[in-house]
Amino acid sequence: MSKECEGPCPVARGLARVGDAWSMLILRDAGFGLTRFDQFRSHLGIAPNILTRRLRALTEAGLLEKRRYSERPPRDEYVLTQAGRDFLPVLLVIGEWGRAHHGEGGTTYSVDAETGRRLEPVVVDKATGRPIGSFRIALAGPDGSGGDAGAAGED
Repeated sequence: MSKECEGPCPVARGLARVGDAWSMLILRDAGFGLTRFDQFRSHLGIAPNILTRRLRALTEAGLLEKRRYSERPPRDEYVLTQAGRDFLPVLLVIGEWGRAHHGEGGTTYSVDAETGRRLEPVVVDKATGRPIGSFRIALAGPDGSGGDAGAAGED
């Protein structure tokens, strides 16, 4: 892992664990209930060697847990850990961004499985309920110090 991925930036540390498209698509599919190697392979059209590496990396990163479901022949399934479930809203927001800015033609969307109501994911500040995009954002260090470096957004 690069020095940046071990530093104080949580974005870099997070992306080091799920920062490629295959890994995120595997997590998406796990969130929709897929658990077995062959299910991921056929749904994603991913090469077996790439899938093996990504499943191992996601397991080592603590996003998936490998569980044995058959002894003869030995077969494992991959289920989301709490960290993996906590990543699902991030994927839904990425999907909403993709739909809004790159959704030419028909696109799928997420719904509440119980009601069928379409979900409209948005990231908000927990304290104020304001959309994150409405803030001017700056980075602060662990001690609360910070500045304008990297500031983005609007006032």
